[in-house]
Amino acid sequence: MRSFSFLVNPASGGGAAPGAVVPVARLLRDAGAVVDVTYSPGPKAMAGLVDAAVARGDVVVSVGGDGMLSSLAGAVSLAGGTLAVLPAGRGNDFARMLGLPDADAGPQAQARMLLEGVERRVDLVSWTPPGATPRRVAGSVYCGIDARAGEIVDRAHRLPKQLQYPYAALRAIAGYRPADFRVVVDGEARDYVGANVVVANSAYYGKGMKIAPDATVDDGLLDVVVIEAAHKLALMRALPQVYDGGHVHLPQVTVLRGKRIEVAADARVPVPVGGDGEPLGVLPGLAGEPAVVEVLPAALSVVGLPPVG
Repeated sequence: MRSFSFLVNPASGGGAAPGAVVPVARLLRDAGAVVDVTYSPGPKAMAGLVDAAVARGDVVVSVGGDGMLSSLAGAVSLAGGTLAVLPAGRGNDFARMLGLPDADAGPQAQARMLLEGVERRVDLVSWTPPGATPRRVAGSVYCGIDARAGEIVDRAHRLPKQLQYPYAALRAIAGYRPADFRVVVDGEARDYVGANVVVANSAYYGKGMKIAPDATVDDGLLDVVVIEAAHKLALMRALPQVYDGGHVHLPQVTVLRGKRIEVAADARVPVPVGGDGEPLGVLPGLAGEPAVVEVLPAALSVVGLPPVG
């Protein structure tokens, strides 16, 4: 019987996270599991809680969105523990990639996954800006329009959740200016005049957008999706294709794969960077040292396969 430490971001999903954890925790306790629930004002307060939970032998359960999950994934992997996910955010894209039950599946399905789901090892992403400490990301690092859209999503709380990401994407496209990107994949450099560069461990981001349709979380590789500059109207028209991965067949889209990616860009204003729904700063310019994105193979143990039978 597993024991669990639920770490809850009460702000996730517009305040949905606390309500999501209660019925699942009750079902686990009824089944005989030891369950501890801790609420935190945000993901940055979690490092000490993770270390204590792993030391007790608990499965650490992320209750929140992709940003919460990503911060816990790094901490749990460094501590040598096991992570589980109770999706309760706006995007829940890494949980979608793992095939985990969400709130629509009901608390019984979620509790069964936590009790009986099979542990597997998955890759993580290391993001290192020049002169900074590496940060571990679960799903993807994205530079350009999508990072700008992430900033807009964070201010779009009054919209229904299903409209927030499409609205933000259209707003970001409407205001975008192309940048001169340099992307180096395993030592091979390529230059682009582009709108966006995504380095993906997971296929999904932005609440179900299939940005890197061939990406998998356990192959030891990262998928690099470059969207070159195009007319704003063409980008808007192409947006629906991102949801099924059809955008990768467009002439302005290039997909590369590798283990170590360097990224830099020059633009009229600095190019923003995001990772798993959280801002990561801006890209360095072409004249300086690039940012480095690397795969960390099998870095994390997750309860991530459905129960057998």
